[in-house]
Amino acid sequence: MGDRGFWHLVAVSAVVMGMAQTLAKERIFQPLRERLGGKETWLGYLVSCPYCASHWIAFAIVPITGAYYVAVAPWLGPLALVLEWFFSSILVAVVAAFLRVAFWLVDEEQGLIRRRQRTEEEVASSRRVARSRLERGASDGDQSADGRRA
Repeated sequence: MGDRGFWHLVAVSAVVMGMAQTLAKERIFQPLRERLGGKETWLGYLVSCPYCASHWIAFAIVPITGAYYVAVAPWLGPLALVLEWFFSSILVAVVAAFLRVAFWLVDEEQGLIRRRQRTEEEVASSRRVARSRLERGASDGDQSADGRRA
C-alpha cells in the first residue's frame, strides 16, 4: 500500500463514506439534490446516490490526503500518475461502500434493538393496565358483595 498503511486507507474511506452519506441522504443537502433533479437527472443522481457520490468525492480526497494505494507500471510515464490517482480513488470508493454497508448493519441492528425494547415496554405497559383493571374490577366486586358500592 505504498508508504501509507491499511488504517490510512480505512480512515480516508471513512471520510469519503461520511461525506457521501451526508450529501446524498441528509436533510441539509435536500435542496441541492432537488435543484439538481434528484435521481431523475445525471448530475442529480451523482449527489443523490451515496455510492455514486463517494466516487467523485474520492477523486478529490485521494490527492489531498495522499491516499495512493495502487501502483502502476512506471513505463507508462505521466499516464501512470493519472492511473494511480484513478485506481486509488476507485479503491477508496469501494472500501467506503463496504464501510457504508457495515454502518448500515450496525444502525439497523440498533434499530431492531430499539424496536424490540419498545415492544417489550408496550407489552409491560399493557400488562400493567390489564392488571390495574382486574384489581379495580375485583375491588368493585368486593364492594358490591358487601353492599357498600360507591
